[in-house]
Amino acid sequence: MFHPEPFIPRRGLRSPDEQTIASWLFRRRNHLPPSEERLFSVAPEVQVLCRCNWQPDRHAALTVVAVHGLEGSTESQYIIGTANKAFAAGMNIVRMNMRNCGGTHLLGPTLYNSGMSGDVGAVMRTLIEQDGLVRVALVGFSMGGNLVLKLAGELGRDHATPSQLIAVAGISPAMDLGPSADALNDARNRLYQWNFVRNLKKSVRRKAEAFPGRYDVSRLKGVWSVRGFDDAITAPYSGFRDADDYYTQSSASNVVEHIAVPALVINSLDDPFIRVRETTRERVRGNPNIRFIETRHGGHCGFLADPDGDYDGRWAERQVIEFFRQFTP
Repeated sequence: MFHPEPFIPRRGLRSPDEQTIASWLFRRRNHLPPSEERLFSVAPEVQVLCRCNWQPDRHAALTVVAVHGLEGSTESQYIIGTANKAFAAGMNIVRMNMRNCGGTHLLGPTLYNSGMSGDVGAVMRTLIEQDGLVRVALVGFSMGGNLVLKLAGELGRDHATPSQLIAVAGISPAMDLGPSADALNDARNRLYQWNFVRNLKKSVRRKAEAFPGRYDVSRLKGVWSVRGFDDAITAPYSGFRDADDYYTQSSASNVVEHIAVPALVINSLDDPFIRVRETTRERVRGNPNIRFIETRHGGHCGFLADPDGDYDGRWAERQVIEFFRQFTP
């Protein structure tokens, strides 16, 4: 039985920005042994790179697939921290780069977006069907949380959840993409917006160099917001009418009520820019398969508590591992 610990912010780090920024600044050591680098085909002419660490008997262990957030990678701090904890708990860990992330822009001609739950599903199916793994769990952070919850909801809606998918978890998941993108326009979020847009523009320019003639970088002119970027780049190059159409179709909030496996969703009420509609909260709380935890503090993917001995104070990561531990043999 999963009994979540209360979250008490680390002394001196109570505000949402302190939690968010400190979580990024406080670097973690990667205690994993050398990882197996593996390419997974997720669409015609498109591969994604995963970094895998296996227990001695990989088929007996639970396999955790971890998915990063916007412009993150397998080396993001929260991915490394979760991977360390999962592996130490006897679980296999597969750290997944979304398309183009982590220096993988040559592995396919397309961009990634927050609705590509099918890519996570393709990696999961390969692990199940080709590797013969019988226990798989998924965890995603921010954008990755939206992808994981969206995939689980789509599978449940279509009565297609594989028996090998044991559980899912989303940390600070961007389940309502439109309100969350618009929250970045708040003056207090200027630094976050600037960082996202700067990195997104760099990614498109790098992609345009790799695939000449496919992307018009002049469309980046005058783009200073995530919504502006999605209107100018994400939507037209991903088959959406505009940013609103992209956000509407790609938000996990559309399908969370259909999630048919045990799920953990952790959100902070003081997240600087993730916004959760009340209708989404009702859908999440109305699904008996979902354990929904909303903390008063924590920022965005922060949740820094005081460290204690071997515990590094990364509260949300520890709750995910304890939640998954229920499903280990």
